[in-house]
Amino acid sequence: MTSASLTPAQKTALELGEYAVASPSSYHAADQASRRLQAAGYELLDEAQTWNLVPGGRYVLVREGAVAAFALPADVSADALRYRVFGAHTDSPGFKLKPGGTHTAAGFTQVGVEVYGGVLLNSWLDRELCFAGRLALRDGTTVLARTPGIARIPQLAIHLDRQVNEGLKLDRQQHTVPVIGLEVCGGDILALLAESAGVSADQVVGHDVITAPVQEAALFGASQELLACSRMDNLSSTFAGLRAMEELDTKNLTAVSVFISNDHEEVGSETRTGASGPMLADILERVSISVGADREAHLKAIAGSICISADAGHAVHPNYPERHDPQVRPTLGEGLLLKLNAVQRYATDAVGTAEWARLCDEAGVQYQPFVSNNAMPCGSTIGPLTATRLGMTVVDAGIPLLSMHSAREMAAVEDVEALVKVAAAHLG
Repeated sequence: MTSASLTPAQKTALELGEYAVASPSSYHAADQASRRLQAAGYELLDEAQTWNLVPGGRYVLVREGAVAAFALPADVSADALRYRVFGAHTDSPGFKLKPGGTHTAAGFTQVGVEVYGGVLLNSWLDRELCFAGRLALRDGTTVLARTPGIARIPQLAIHLDRQVNEGLKLDRQQHTVPVIGLEVCGGDILALLAESAGVSADQVVGHDVITAPVQEAALFGASQELLACSRMDNLSSTFAGLRAMEELDTKNLTAVSVFISNDHEEVGSETRTGASGPMLADILERVSISVGADREAHLKAIAGSICISADAGHAVHPNYPERHDPQVRPTLGEGLLLKLNAVQRYATDAVGTAEWARLCDEAGVQYQPFVSNNAMPCGSTIGPLTATRLGMTVVDAGIPLLSMHSAREMAAVEDVEALVKVAAAHLG
């Protein structure tokens, strides 16, 4: 297909793919979002400096691997203050570089890694991988680094494991060590990372680096209606919030529009950049202070605010239908997910459901409820954390996926575009 023949949804899906490929780590995802928003007219803020915010202003800030942006109504005031928040996360499962660096085995150069998040291990075998993240230098600064596709985790040949098709078993320590070349050719991972960042290896004293697939996103399906891409959990949501903020018109805002994509959701969120940390609460309080709100006015604003916690979820798998609820069966291409859970693994309640239905009607998109099979407890999101920390109404939603936490996930292009539309309706 030529670009001229692509549908709007296909174009949006490929734009998500481009953002994902450009964002192999949470640090790159935050940096890319910040750069795009600054290009759209947002002012970059420094958290360590006093904020001088003005009515109608648009602002962005980066805290390590997390990014946030907000826009103030032209007539913002302490008396009528409220917030509309769209939350996501920048990280995905993968393999984090260990401090041991490079070693050799059986004639190969290898790199020690540690499992990050709920990795679907087998999906990472036999793929070309890069290493990406941030390097901390002796002078106290940090730089972003990204190698080419230098790594691969090779699978054992079937001739040496005749029972493999009866059940693949991977030891997380022994069987997931990437190869980065032949021993005779040398190669040191820290030197390669430093070179990619334009610094010398002896300047590097620390690193937060993770693996990512280098394969580009692709449309597929009989009508090119599906998207294959890495890191859609949860860059699909980060991208939707980013696009909505890029296109935001502040002239008609009635609330402060806030987009935040936290880091470390896949490992529990309990960090200074995670949703359990103070980042969002701090931003909202500083905005309230800037418009003259006292503590009472700030708490009133929070009570009248709402957050969409956007994170990808599961569609029914055609080959494993018994793993899903027998009646509630969301499918790809049939609408966004509204996530519900009796034990509050998701924060959506009846009031949030009504708000979500209103937003989807306004955006002209469909949605479908998601609940887990009772025999298979679901994961969680930043939603309950945000609701607990702030006390505002939170709705958990997102696009449906197959192959979640795989190195290459699968979505419907219509769902990708639908989330962008809902984000725009919510924030605008």
